[in-house]
Amino acid sequence: MTTRTESEEMSTATPAQAPHSDAPTGHKPAEGRVGAGLFDPGQLVKSLPDACRKLDPRVMVKSPVMFVVWIGSVLTTVFSFKDPGDWFGWAISAWLWLTVIFANLAEAVAEGRGKAQADTLRKAKTDTVARRVDGTEVPGTELRIGDLVVCEAGDIIPGDGDVVEGVASVDESAITGESAPVIRESGGDRSAVTGGTKVLSDRIVIRITTKPGETFIDRMINLVEGAARQKTPNEIALNILLASLTIVFLLAVATLPPFADYAGTHLTMVVLVALLVCLIPTTIGALLSAIGIAGMDRLVQRNVLAMSGRAVEAAGDVSTLLLDKTGTITLGNRQAAEFVPVNGVAEAEVADAAQLSSLADETPEGRSIVVLAKERYGLRERRQGELSGAEWIAFTAQTRMSGVDVDGRRIRKGAAGSVVAWVRERGGEVSEDASALTDRISAAGGTPLLVAVEDTEGARVLGVIHLKDVVKEGMRERFDELRRMGIKTVMITGDNPLTAKAIAEEAGVDDFLAEATPEDKMALIKREQAGGKLVAMTGDGTNDAPALAQADVGVAMNTGTSAAKEAGNMVDLDSNPTKLIEIVEIGKQLLITRGALTTFSIANDVAKYFAIIPALFAAVYPGLDKLNIMDLSSPDSAILSAVIFNALIIIALVPLALRGVRYRPVSADRLLRRNLGIYGLGGLIAPFIGIKIIDLLISLIPGIG
Repeated sequence: MTTRTESEEMSTATPAQAPHSDAPTGHKPAEGRVGAGLFDPGQLVKSLPDACRKLDPRVMVKSPVMFVVWIGSVLTTVFSFKDPGDWFGWAISAWLWLTVIFANLAEAVAEGRGKAQADTLRKAKTDTVARRVDGTEVPGTELRIGDLVVCEAGDIIPGDGDVVEGVASVDESAITGESAPVIRESGGDRSAVTGGTKVLSDRIVIRITTKPGETFIDRMINLVEGAARQKTPNEIALNILLASLTIVFLLAVATLPPFADYAGTHLTMVVLVALLVCLIPTTIGALLSAIGIAGMDRLVQRNVLAMSGRAVEAAGDVSTLLLDKTGTITLGNRQAAEFVPVNGVAEAEVADAAQLSSLADETPEGRSIVVLAKERYGLRERRQGELSGAEWIAFTAQTRMSGVDVDGRRIRKGAAGSVVAWVRERGGEVSEDASALTDRISAAGGTPLLVAVEDTEGARVLGVIHLKDVVKEGMRERFDELRRMGIKTVMITGDNPLTAKAIAEEAGVDDFLAEATPEDKMALIKREQAGGKLVAMTGDGTNDAPALAQADVGVAMNTGTSAAKEAGNMVDLDSNPTKLIEIVEIGKQLLITRGALTTFSIANDVAKYFAIIPALFAAVYPGLDKLNIMDLSSPDSAILSAVIFNALIIIALVPLALRGVRYRPVSADRLLRRNLGIYGLGGLIAPFIGIKIIDLLISLIPGIG
């Protein structure tokens, strides 16, 4: 296992979360600026040409609803040219074209927000010269999978790969945005390097693992520009539903001319097209693509690379979450929590001996013992050089002890078995209460370290140090939120079941898997999936790759191996395992936003029906005038008002589509009631108010009202 440097720990916090990665999940720092880009004049100017370019029928046909509107715009324009004096036809044509452009503008704005990041990434994607191990130099674009290249201090890494020899400090700021360098070394789970990053020190040999044009930066550029975004299954299903509704309304509108002729009135092609456009679900049809792009963009803002939109959507439907204990639920390094003396020994004496024996222990656990003695017992931290004549015993994995021989005393601290053996070698005995204390701490999920001394009274145990795997602050609240979402949390750990149970109870997870092997993880995922559940998990090692590939949402750490990153369908560039919780929330927000705006759009259509149909036939069938509850001034004004409202509501809802509907962890039935109450009722009422206001404004225009 590799030891993590302080700078690497710093690099795992996102800019929004630093210095602590356990900020409440409800905090969405990046979202405050998401919707703002719509009304930024610069962004609008940049996006408008793209929106106009999307008027190409080969592009429009990908959205069936908006393609129908595009065809309607062409037809009304043609008929307007046939009758140039018909102001109504020209007005309808203009607003239908604006409807199509506004729909394209929503998608263009969503895509444009990633262009700046893509430009930054392109700057990082430099054409470098690679130095092979045989001494030959070739352009980085000519490297192939399996090639071995050498990188030294100051070199730009020419391609994605794994370190197979050496250790180096690497600047990954071009990828992660974090300036703190990270350590990359061979033989561990932190061997992966990314093309375009810079070696700051030492020398490493890298085995290339990707082809030119398929590197990490290439995939990120494609992602943020939308070039690689495929429609997800739910999005395809919704498109089919919208297309079906469009066909139904098309057939319904097609039957109206015969009825109108029979009733003695005539419906022009312009009126029929306007009616069709207002009745089909144009609002959600216009915003559907923008919603998907914005969901992917929210992940990019959190430095998460999703290999497919399917993974983002699956995150929203996840019902089981597998989380590593170390570094995810806990801080990762065990810390000293208390000093417990045996009978007849003062607690301060144990603290003093524990601190002295830990000065030669450079592990995080040893440092925490020194700090605890200083903070809780007021013992000044002494340096090794301050004790003259002292012989220091450094901690090693073989002895599992550290200590000091000073002033006629020998003090040792370490694992229970090692210290007990040391005491008995010197003719001492270990008291029963020392064994009882050790068992009690182990049962509570902690790690007991014994402190012993040999002096004129002989060798004996003074007490026990309680090392505790500290659960991150706020984790219980996070898991409570996940539980309210209906998500089951499972902690994965290599600890024994007793320790795992104690940590699981403290953290508040629903279940745990102790002494986990790769096979155990795979079996657990398959068991959950067999029950119809979607599973998400994180991992960074080669041994995690099978489970990451099996999981519906597999989030690989950027610091991990290439095998892990290839197996997962998401990569966390910050290598912060707790971000999996945020990914689930982003996925749910995407699905909720899509559902909310679909509800609003369909409710809109119902209201527009009451605006147009009575206006069309009230002159022939006076009884229909009772349905003209908005008291619109004329048939032409009613139709034109509905078309104008239909266009403006699209542009008004773009900020919501980009920002997303705020997600709260509630049950599905409460979520449905909220959607119907806010977006269903709102979609029903808004057109009545909006169309009436537009009608009043139109009626003020001489010769029209």
